[in-house]
Amino acid sequence: MKKFEKFVENTMYSSRWLLAPVYFGLSLALLALAVKFFQEIFHVVPIIFTMSESELILKLLALIDMALVGGLLVMVMFSGYENFVSALDIEENQEKLSWLGKMDATSLKNKVAASIVAISSIHLLRIFMEATSIDDDKLVLYMLIHLTFVLSAFIMGYLDKITRNHHH
Repeated sequence: MKKFEKFVENTMYSSRWLLAPVYFGLSLALLALAVKFFQEIFHVVPIIFTMSESELILKLLALIDMALVGGLLVMVMFSGYENFVSALDIEENQEKLSWLGKMDATSLKNKVAASIVAISSIHLLRIFMEATSIDDDKLVLYMLIHLTFVLSAFIMGYLDKITRNHHH
């Protein structure tokens, strides 16, 4: 029985490597995002002199949006891998991201929540700038979704603060 238990535990522990291709897949998603980012830039460059200021701002917000999503991907990819699969072996002479190895699942959740709030804010900004084409019901819905993100990020941060204070 002890041998079987050991086998089950080892198998479960090894199965964490099934996540490795998932995190690798996120790097491909990052590549796709980069392609889209530069595609947007190439669309803007030829018409930059003919587009209105608000059109330009909308395009820039779309680019910022993509950059934030990219940051979110990197954060989830690296800290997820570090937390759930294996420590990253980074050569000493290579540049290391300051937060690597320091982010536990809770601080990752908070950073992800903050990123989602930022992304949602930018979406909301874009929607408001295009508000002429959107009916009020939808606008209210978008605001409620955004406020839900903000509230949940705030609650997560608050709960994290409470639990940290109890541990010290």
